[in-house]
Amino acid sequence: MNEPPPPSRLILVTGATGYIGGRLVPRLRERGYPVRCLARDPGRLAGRGWGAIEAVAGDVLSPETLPAVMIGVDTAFYLVHSMAGGEHGFAERDRVGATNFAAAARAAGVKRVVYLGGLGASDTGLSHHLASRQETGDVLRAEGPPVTEFRAGVIVGAGSLSFEMIRYLTERVPVMICPRWVSTRCQPIAVRDVLAYLIACLEEPRSAGRVLEIGGPEVMTYSDMISTYAKARGLRRLLIPVPVLTPRLSSYWVDLVTPIPAAIARPLIEGLRSEVVVRDPAARELFPQIVPLDFGEAVRLALDRVKRRDVETVWSMALSSSLRDGPLPLELKSEQGMLMEVHKRVVEAPASRIYHTFLGIGGRRGWFGFDWAWRLRAWMDRLVGGVGFRRGRRDADVLYPGEAVDWWRAEEVTPDKRLRLRAEMKVPGRAWLQFDVRELEAGRSELTVTAFFEPKGLLGLLYWYMLVPIHPSIFRGLTKAIGDRAVAAERAEARATAGRA
Repeated sequence: MNEPPPPSRLILVTGATGYIGGRLVPRLRERGYPVRCLARDPGRLAGRGWGAIEAVAGDVLSPETLPAVMIGVDTAFYLVHSMAGGEHGFAERDRVGATNFAAAARAAGVKRVVYLGGLGASDTGLSHHLASRQETGDVLRAEGPPVTEFRAGVIVGAGSLSFEMIRYLTERVPVMICPRWVSTRCQPIAVRDVLAYLIACLEEPRSAGRVLEIGGPEVMTYSDMISTYAKARGLRRLLIPVPVLTPRLSSYWVDLVTPIPAAIARPLIEGLRSEVVVRDPAARELFPQIVPLDFGEAVRLALDRVKRRDVETVWSMALSSSLRDGPLPLELKSEQGMLMEVHKRVVEAPASRIYHTFLGIGGRRGWFGFDWAWRLRAWMDRLVGGVGFRRGRRDADVLYPGEAVDWWRAEEVTPDKRLRLRAEMKVPGRAWLQFDVRELEAGRSELTVTAFFEPKGLLGLLYWYMLVPIHPSIFRGLTKAIGDRAVAAERAEARATAGRA
C-alpha cells in the first residue's frame, strides 16, 4: 500500500464542478493530497464537505487568470469540456482552452498534466465530438508538460451523461425504434474504475507521456446496454431496429424523452458511428491492481446510489452556471432519474420557527394549503387499496424518522434544516416531499419545498405530467401557508413576550 504523498505535491483539478472532477477531489483528499481547484466561480465549491481544499478563480479561456493558479502545482488534472456550451464552436473553445492551460503549466514548471479524453481509432472517421476530444490531448502534449491521457468510452455511474441517456430511454420508452447507432460496439467502464485509474497514475511514473485506453471487461452494443439495464430494473423492453434515423432526429427524440438537450445529445449520438473499444492493453498492464467491474454490476451500483439518494455528482452540474442567477420561485427539472418541482419563498421568520411549522404538518392539522386536494388524493388512494389518510400521525409536534404522517413516512428529520417524507400511496413510481430551510440573516430565512418523483416506466411518466397543471398551485399554496403560519407564530410569541414584560 502506498504511503500518503508528501504535502509538497500540490494537485490542481480543473472541472471540479463537473461530473468527474467533483468525484475526484474528495478521493484525492482521502489519500492525503493537497488540492487546489480551479473554477470560474469558486463559490460553487462551497459546502461540498471536501475538507481543506483551495478554491481559486480562473478560466482556461482567459489566459491572464492562469499563471497565479499554477504556482507550486506538481500535477494538474485537465477535466474541462466545452460541449456544455452547445454543439456549435465547442471544438474551438476546447482547442483555445487547452492551449492556454498547457502554456501556463509549462511556464510554471508543472511536472505533469493528466487528461481524460475519449476512445476511438483516429483512422475510422471519428465524429466531430470524438475528434475534438483527441485533439485536446494533442494540444496539451504539444504545448505543455508531459501528459497522461486516459481515453474512455461510456462511463457508467449514477448521473453520468451517457448512462443517464440509456437510463431515461429505457425507463420511459417500452417500445424503442432503434437506429443503426444502437448496434455500434463500445466498451463501457464504471465511474469508480475511471477514478481509480486517474488517481493510480500519480504513483506510476511510467504512465507519464502515455495515451492509455481504459474500459470495462465487456464489449457491448447500446442495445445490449439497454437490455441489461431493463433487466436490472425488471422492465420488459422491445427494440425494433430500423436502417434509418439520423443523429439529428435521434437527438430531438432524446431531447423530448430525457433531460439531455438536443445540442448536447447530437454530438454524443454522432460519436456512436465509431466503435469505442480498447485496442491497446497498456493500462491493464501498468495498473494490474485495478480490475474493472462488468456492466451489469456497474448498473446495479448506480441504481443503488440513486435509490439511497447518494449521488455525488450529475452531468448537469457543470451547466448550472449558465442558468439565471438567484433562486426561482418555481423550478421544474429532471436529474438523477428524478422529476422535481421546486418552490422557494423568503420568509420573515427564523429558520427554527419555519422548521417547527412544517414539522407539524399532516394529521389533525391537515396540509395547510389546498387541504381539500390532499384529502381527495387520499380518498382516491383508498379506492385502489392504498393507505390514504387513515394513519394520521403519532404526535402533532414531535416526529421521528420512520414514523407515519398520513400516507407518508418520515425518511429524514434534521432539526432546524430539513424534513423529507417518502410517499407510501399507490403510484407508478416512487415519490418524496422535502422541506428545507436556511437562515439568510437574523429573523429572515429561505424556505424550499421540493416534490421528487422517480417514475416507473411510461405509466409513471404519464402520471407525473398529468399532474403538472395542478401541482404548481398546490405546492405554491403549501409553501405560502407554511411561511404565513411561521410568521404568525413568531409575531404571536413576540406579543406574548412583550405582554409578560
